[in-house]
Amino acid sequence: MTSAHGPEESVPALELDSLTKTFDETRAADQVSLSVPRGSWTGLVGPNGAGKTTSLSMAVGLLRPDSGTARVLGVDVWAEPVEAKRRLGVLPDGLSLPERLTGGELLDYWGRLRGLDRDLTRDRSEEMLRILELDRAERNGTLIAEYSTGMRKKIGLATALLHAPEVLVLDEPYEAVDPVSARVLTAILRRYTDGGGTVVISSHVMALVERITDRVAIIADGRVLADGPLDLVRGDDPVLEDTFVRLVGAREVGEGDLAWLGF
Repeated sequence: MTSAHGPEESVPALELDSLTKTFDETRAADQVSLSVPRGSWTGLVGPNGAGKTTSLSMAVGLLRPDSGTARVLGVDVWAEPVEAKRRLGVLPDGLSLPERLTGGELLDYWGRLRGLDRDLTRDRSEEMLRILELDRAERNGTLIAEYSTGMRKKIGLATALLHAPEVLVLDEPYEAVDPVSARVLTAILRRYTDGGGTVVISSHVMALVERITDRVAIIADGRVLADGPLDLVRGDDPVLEDTFVRLVGAREVGEGDLAWLGF
């Protein structure tokens, strides 16, 4: 039975289906499956080397899986990459940017690649540069080569948002971003999800994920250990960090360890 909102209403915004990837003899992603509902904000959390970036890279078409696939609003990322990527906005890990352009020039170039109208690109670019507090750098002619790490994150987000995608996948978007800018970033993403968009972010910071997202997936050793609404995953644990440690495990520092650090 089709809903009043159309047949796509029940289709997940992003679906990872048994994604698997091995580098040499290391299984970086092991049958990773995850279904992200439309209009949600999902945090993907895990320790270093857990497989977060590998899984997201496969999900958005940046890294070919050994097996499995991913779908964006029902569109197979690998079978129909152009259509899938039209509906996606991506901030990848270690984003490489043209160094000899200003932020505004980069967004103009990005708009052309996306086939956007020149005036529309200009209007959207000016608004995002202002809201992300990159407009002063633009007026000063600051090149991306001179951008700080936090500024690069912000202009990377602007490129992901420029074509108004239905799904955003952001790998560590808050890394190296100052508290004031982080608050602005959260407000932007909150407005985006309130308008029906879907956000997936990866992060190491449990408190951040707990504060801003409504769903969470915990990944370790290339496998999804738990996923679902935040309250359900957290269960009886007072904070998400306790859930994470319980599922992933943590190495304890013994009383006699690192005794040489004492004075």
